[in-house]
Amino acid sequence: MTSSQVLVVDDESDIRALIQDILSDEGYGVTVAADAEEARSARADRRFDLILLDIWMPDTDGITLLREWSDGGDLVCPVVIMSGHGTVDTAVEATRLGAFDFVEKPLSLAKLLRTVEAALESAEKTSITARRMLPSLLAPVGRSELMQTLRDKVQQYAQHDASVLLSGEPGTGRSAFARYLHALSRRADQPLISITAASLIDSNVEEQLLGSEVGGEIHAGAFERAAQGTLVIDDIADLSAAGQKILLAVLEDGKFTRSGSSKSTRLEARVVATVSNEYEAQTESGALRRDLIAHLSVLSLRIPPLREYSEDVPELLAYYVDNLVDSESLSFRRFSVAAQNRLRNYPWPDNVRELKKLVRRLLLADSDEDISLEEVEAEITAGAPADEPLVKQDLLALPLREARE
Repeated sequence: MTSSQVLVVDDESDIRALIQDILSDEGYGVTVAADAEEARSARADRRFDLILLDIWMPDTDGITLLREWSDGGDLVCPVVIMSGHGTVDTAVEATRLGAFDFVEKPLSLAKLLRTVEAALESAEKTSITARRMLPSLLAPVGRSELMQTLRDKVQQYAQHDASVLLSGEPGTGRSAFARYLHALSRRADQPLISITAASLIDSNVEEQLLGSEVGGEIHAGAFERAAQGTLVIDDIADLSAAGQKILLAVLEDGKFTRSGSSKSTRLEARVVATVSNEYEAQTESGALRRDLIAHLSVLSLRIPPLREYSEDVPELLAYYVDNLVDSESLSFRRFSVAAQNRLRNYPWPDNVRELKKLVRRLLLADSDEDISLEEVEAEITAGAPADEPLVKQDLLALPLREARE
């Protein structure tokens, strides 16, 4: 018997009930949703191994919902499209968006079961391959000694289960390092759940983190959805005082209780938090609880700003050119040597995030020519804000006297 979890999304109650009965008899765990809103809610509460998705629904059609998940990078399991009024164009569009297969109504139950088995088998093979490749795909780019040391440190931390605090300036890729840490760990097969601290306000923080249980209906919170995987909390300093108190209690007790329930659940997820490089000042001011930071920073890692490993800029430029050409179908262009040299000496106040945006803008120019020094000069900011620290100012863009001073 299999324990694979299947989400069935269809606005016709008799079809939902039929599929649920058939798949349940085969040993699958089945959740049903009558429309897109219920489907979104179900996916927020649970991780599914397969989705059976109807096209024609009253609120949001299946293709639009599939596009939403695909564009959001949220399509982590195979999707089988179901429709009684399908067209070739619809099938092609569904396939382009990542659907595994397309089955017509009225459903042939034998064919449906074969398709479900094939989709799950394909997903398992893809998952094994992806798990083997993922760490190298997520590895931070750069051959400098600084980046090599950083990768070595992440690989070392990945072998442990303690909480990790990743600090650094905005745009340095703290979240990317968190994903790399997860991919290298023994938890790589388990969920990676990311939440932004600013989204957790006093009115929802308890339910979002701990989950809720009302009238026997369970809504899993972030700790529960992360299961034995990794929970990443971005920008922990944006977490309210109430949120910090809840998080601290869970870390101290090693367990949590859903809102509305009296039964506690053991914390099995590893918690990784990201924070700005000014977090110590925020701790001193009381904005961040010192005891919470102590629990989160059992292992800590500083992610350096790009200006500290500027020798890696040419490699990063080439990486993002290839990445954006593949992922966004932009025209391929090369950076001239002069352009690369100029950008090696640019201070990158917004770090790697700024570099990626710059590459995208230059590729969108849709020119067949190499990216010239003149193009780069036209794109980068000529002068830093007056209050920008000297280390972040673009000295090559200043008049000679000001730069010298």
